[in-house]
Amino acid sequence: MGRVEATRQVEDALGRAGFVHVAGVDEVGRGCLAGPVVAAAVILHPDRPIPGLADSKLVPPAERATLAGLIRGGAIAWAVAEVGPADIDRMAIHRASLESMYRAVRQLAPQPDVVLVDAFRIPALAVAQRGIVHGDRLCASIAAASIVAKVHRDQLMAALHDADGRYGYARHKGYATPEHLAALQRFGYSPHHRHSFRPASLFDKMPSGGDPPPGA
Repeated sequence: MGRVEATRQVEDALGRAGFVHVAGVDEVGRGCLAGPVVAAAVILHPDRPIPGLADSKLVPPAERATLAGLIRGGAIAWAVAEVGPADIDRMAIHRASLESMYRAVRQLAPQPDVVLVDAFRIPALAVAQRGIVHGDRLCASIAAASIVAKVHRDQLMAALHDADGRYGYARHKGYATPEHLAALQRFGYSPHHRHSFRPASLFDKMPSGGDPPPGA
């Protein structure tokens, strides 16, 4: 699907129904082998539209960074939360993703009257919420959260790369690219890897009887 700008249609309808602060929330990094899962929650200002909001995966990196700055500068409120690799291994990734979104929403000040979530509902969240399939492509506030979370996580992975360049984090951001799999086969799992994630493509390449990477 090509890039389509997200709109405020859902947010504006909720505003007409009496909801004052409508937050969008989304997470990034769910499918990575390394690094945290990161969620952002954003309450956009209804009178300060930000052109170009779209699913972060469809926005070029430089534009994404610019949009993230505009969102953070113009929103009524925004927050970012992380769940790291050790907790992902303990919780499993689905629960960790929901936990990161819960934490991001709870950090918002003011607290929202209603939360729009990309596809899921967040357990134990004492706020009205609505899950919207493909919400990051349809709803401006969810798209904004997607962009803020993506830029934040990419910066984290770039910092990990600066500290240890063996794995190429700045290039693949922790996803299971051929470069990343080759580095895992050579160097093994680092403290920043999710040790519960076992890409079959990595172990399929190992010789019969070969030892898996440390931590496997």
